Amino acid sequence: MFERFESRFIELPGASPRRMHVRVGGSGAPLLLLHGHPQTHVMWHGVAGSLAARHTVVAVDLPGYGDSYRPPPDGQHLNHSKRRMAEDVDATMQVLGLGPYAVCAHDRGARVAHRLAVDRPERVTRVMLLDIAPTLAMYEGTTEAFARAYWHWFFLIQPAPLPERLIEHDPVFYLRSVMGRRHAGLSAFDPRALQEYERCIALSGSAASMCEDYRASASIDLQHDRQDVADGRRLEQPLRVLWGRHGVVDACFDVMALWQARASHVTGRSLDCGHYIAEEQPQALLEEMQTFFQE
Repeated sequence: MFERFESRFIELPGASPRRMHVRVGGSGAPLLLLHGHPQTHVMWHGVAGSLAARHTVVAVDLPGYGDSYRPPPDGQHLNHSKRRMAEDVDATMQVLGLGPYAVCAHDRGARVAHRLAVDRPERVTRVMLLDIAPTLAMYEGTTEAFARAYWHWFFLIQPAPLPERLIEHDPVFYLRSVMGRRHAGLSAFDPRALQEYERCIALSGSAASMCEDYRASASIDLQHDRQDVADGRRLEQPLRVLWGRHGVVDACFDVMALWQARASHVTGRSLDCGHYIAEEQPQALLEEMQTFFQE
């Protein structure tokens, strides 16, 4: 699925061992790809090869996902905060000798990319975010319809070890329940990609990291976001936002207005798909990426 890409493990500097898994391919201006929940870097299989004709493409497994390391849980959820994840992702790019770089990110990865672009503007040149509104706005704007559709947001943040144990009892069932109940069902996913998602969610520590990721978003990440708002910190890079016309984000939020409140240079539109844009509409996404990242 990633022909002419190299699978690499990157050891990050620091006192504690942190090993990141990446796929690297192509040549040209560096482009970082970040996946969502409950997936891995493999979600980019439909666009990565074409992008590699013009870019050095780096598809990363986020900390806690895929074959990257599982950060240990902590009381304040700092190890799974989007700020800490962004630091690990940027450290990975530095070890690879790449930067400044552009970023395209989906779902949870898009929340990491948002934090990365705000915290390290000198490292990030352009940002494309797929099917999210800002985390703070989504929590503050939660309605019954959103809570029912995004039930996993509120399940995963329950105190340990309840959600961890329930997921670990049958992780593949959990994954198929989350992904299969969206607009396109499971038919949108290449069987090889789905098999890889299933393999990785069953790895030791995956359930704990997923829960901690969401607990961080409902706690420490909101603190960071509120501090940005109080300080007037905005995303200043060119930002392109895309979302699925048949998804929950489109139904429950004014995506453009919410990003215009947090970023200075925003364009965007909906696509004829649901949440999993890169796998439901890979050609449409590729065209958007080729245009935006060549400007």
